[in-house]
Amino acid sequence: MSRTKVAIVGSGNIGSDLMLKVIRLSETLEMGAMVGIDPDSDGLARARRLGIPTTAEGVDGLIAMPEFAEIGVVFDATSAKAHLANAALLEPHGKILVDLTPAAIGPFVVPAVNLDEHADAHNVNMVTCGGQAIIPVVAAVSRVARVRYAEIVASIASRSAGPGTRANIDEFTETTAKAIEVVGGADRGKAIIVLNPAEPPMIMRDTVLCLTDGGEPDAIRASVEAMCAEVARYVPGYRLKQAVQVTPVAADEPLDTLIGAGAPRPAWKVSVFLEVEGAAHYLPAYAGNLDIMTSAALRTGELLAARAARPAEATL
Repeated sequence: MSRTKVAIVGSGNIGSDLMLKVIRLSETLEMGAMVGIDPDSDGLARARRLGIPTTAEGVDGLIAMPEFAEIGVVFDATSAKAHLANAALLEPHGKILVDLTPAAIGPFVVPAVNLDEHADAHNVNMVTCGGQAIIPVVAAVSRVARVRYAEIVASIASRSAGPGTRANIDEFTETTAKAIEVVGGADRGKAIIVLNPAEPPMIMRDTVLCLTDGGEPDAIRASVEAMCAEVARYVPGYRLKQAVQVTPVAADEPLDTLIGAGAPRPAWKVSVFLEVEGAAHYLPAYAGNLDIMTSAALRTGELLAARAARPAEATL
């Protein structure tokens, strides 16, 4: 089966890491174009050295390239604001868009949780790095107990947060919180991101707190452990830092601001502590926030491309 050609829009840290993953890991996708707006960016320079067609004229330049006709999937690794414009330009051309920004035009996709539900979509959103790390855990708890409230804290090294990440802090918290509810299944969700300037840089760490009704502690632990193993299939550096903690909610614990005044008290507090080590394809291993986004995007792009190619192959 021939490989589907892809274009990556955004030649920064995330786009460059994704480019190397397509080249090194994918058996079904191949690079067709690398797109940026800075002709001197390292990502475009690296792509040129690898013999990949490039343009520094953004999506307008991509559309004008002779290679554009062969592109099946476009990954957007720019910013939330830029994706709004990029999606509008690309929409008439019928390309599959995988959005790595928090723009959230299309449905949220977390591969281990709901990729099959959106396999026929033409613009999917990869939520955020924190969302990709945390939402599988919330969903794992949700499938065995009602999650009344879920809060996540994503801590990443300052060095791994490029200009796009820093420009999207508000969108990160809003998009992630919404996806905790829509994809993770929580009644209410909250997201926090911490840029840690520690030296040497810290590996991405994520903390999940869920307040649940019902559910057996052993079933909750088993569900979370199984989900973490599923995510690790496409993000090898994804792991639990310690055993899943399930403890009774204390009768005097103040929860009104989390679950609403006068609401019935949840039964369990579930605490999960994660670490995400990057594969170091482009940036060092501490940049797990990049690795989980690009790994999830690659897995999503491969499935969407395979689904899109199926009708054509069936007629041969």
